[in-house]
Amino acid sequence: MSLDLLRAERAALLVIDPQNAFCHPEGTLGISGVDVAPAQAAIGRIRELASAFQEAGLPVVWTQQVHLARDVSRSRKVLPSHTQKRNRVSALSGTWDADFVDEVKDLVTDPTYVVVKHRFGGFYETRLQALLDMLGVNALFIVGVTANACVETTLREAYLRDYDVVAVRDGIAAVRPEWTETAEGVWAHYLGVVSDTEEVLGWLSRATRPQALGVHHLLLETQDLDTSVDFFVDVLGFDVRKREDFRDGRRLVVTHQGLGLTEGGSGATGVLQHLCFSARHIDAIAERAKAAGHTIVRGPGPGPYGHTVYVLDPDGNEIELFDAETN
Repeated sequence: MSLDLLRAERAALLVIDPQNAFCHPEGTLGISGVDVAPAQAAIGRIRELASAFQEAGLPVVWTQQVHLARDVSRSRKVLPSHTQKRNRVSALSGTWDADFVDEVKDLVTDPTYVVVKHRFGGFYETRLQALLDMLGVNALFIVGVTANACVETTLREAYLRDYDVVAVRDGIAAVRPEWTETAEGVWAHYLGVVSDTEEVLGWLSRATRPQALGVHHLLLETQDLDTSVDFFVDVLGFDVRKREDFRDGRRLVVTHQGLGLTEGGSGATGVLQHLCFSARHIDAIAERAKAAGHTIVRGPGPGPYGHTVYVLDPDGNEIELFDAETN
């Protein structure tokens, strides 16, 4: 699936636990017999991606695993926890083990973007979702360690919260490389898209290039401004945002629906085939337009975007209204 479906303005890079405990040979995993070479390789990709996202002005959010020396909640477990299967408890609060690795430390410049967590999941009992909501993020590119624990748990949490999720495979490292293929298969099947650094950087370049993003508003010249305002406001339900003079002195009425109306129309049609607006209660609008003496061109009925009606405005312009909820 193409990453081009994602908008850069709604995306962030989420980096899971790039800490000494999980990536440095002298960290807890390293001294517990785990080969951290894959994690160190992933750190290079993480730095490349984090730098690119930051240079593009997109958020980079870092999670930091922190354990407590005395964890009463975890100690209630009867069966051994994962922390008991290592030489020591990893990433204890205030230790070098819990610090970010030197390779990325200089990129972590704002503590607001660091989310401390105490369990596998980046969302579990943290402020991550509130932070992403404030940033307007709905798509997450996820990298970090380790693949089958903190990364996968966070991937699942993000998917369950309806984020679009991209797992960047060469920026993610597993404790056991033989677990990676199955994990990526599960992620691709259930949770999102599995990509790599090259593809993500290509998307980032395209998604942040200068470009028009969409229609913001239209301005119609009308033969009789007051009659047209009555049609759009009283019949179709538009809301007036402002009334003022246009730059050449003509009266101007702009609406919250993205349509402006001014004077000076010739009555000629044909420049635009029609204008289209999303709406609700299409049948009621059609009845109201018909009762007010306006021409129903077509509908109400099925249309390409939903339940649709086409109505002529007082100048003969064709106005399409559709309700996507009834598609």
